Amino acid sequence: MLLTEQAPATPKNTLGCVLVVEDEAIIQEAIALSLREEGYSVLLAEDGYSALQVAKTAARLDLVILDVMLPSINGLDFCRILRHEGNNVPVLMISARGNESDRIVGLEVGADDYLSKPFGMRELVARCRALLRRSRRDFVATNATVYKFGDIIMYPDECRVTINETEINLSPKEFRLLDLFMSHPRRVWSREQLLEKVWGVDFVGDSKTVDVHIRWLREKIEVDPSDPKHIVTVRGFGYRLG
Repeated sequence: MLLTEQAPATPKNTLGCVLVVEDEAIIQEAIALSLREEGYSVLLAEDGYSALQVAKTAARLDLVILDVMLPSINGLDFCRILRHEGNNVPVLMISARGNESDRIVGLEVGADDYLSKPFGMRELVARCRALLRRSRRDFVATNATVYKFGDIIMYPDECRVTINETEINLSPKEFRLLDLFMSHPRRVWSREQLLEKVWGVDFVGDSKTVDVHIRWLREKIEVDPSDPKHIVTVRGFGYRLG
């Protein structure tokens, strides 16, 4: 069921539009109130199916706060469908399940961050701010240089990558990772360094998100992702290009 949008705290100059997908009314209302007080415009949905309709039709959508346990379509499936359709809007997943395996599953299906219940509203708002800042930096070109490595060519100022003259689609995080690798060939990057460079110093999630995004990137640029030749694991240290 889709719920109507209420007026944001600063309707003429909102910081962004956030879709809150939560079936528990008290939690949904608390999140929406906190976001509106900060100056965000808020859309509400209480099940996965309605949330997908909003994601497809909203004139503007900058962030999704997504509960895992939802009617009709659960949060994990919602995220899978969203990414399969090419929608890269940042997703903050929230759940009462907070162990490591649950967080990893959430990140693997496409969430950008994971917050366990119960949580404080100040932390939730802080994570929203961090995700939006990183998202808005993702499409900023780093320089006008064209990078080449084997059959991969990157055009940073165009946010474009080709392999054997065929353009490939990368998410913002995948693009920034590849940009970092190609601009520093042979350099070994630790997970912590990649988090700082790509996700930002204000990132508060799990460092395993780096491994998840590296795996996704390999699936797009490697002939055999299980035996990568481009992005290589340096055991005990991190990753490097070549």
